[in-house]
Amino acid sequence: MLGWALVFAIVALAAFYFGFFALAGLAASIAKILFLVFLVLLVVSFVIRAFRGGSVV
Repeated sequence: MLGWALVFAIVALAAFYFGFFALAGLAASIAKILFLVFLVLLVVSFVIRAFRGGSVV
């Protein structure tokens, strides 16, 4: 998930550089959404591991 967010962020930067502003905005929005989904899943994973008694780190 984090990998895809980074890919879309790089696509957004490249599109912005070449002047495709609409594509850059769309790619940046997708990257933000994927990054937020990644963070939510990371926190949920940490909470589940903590309740099961496993190591969080």
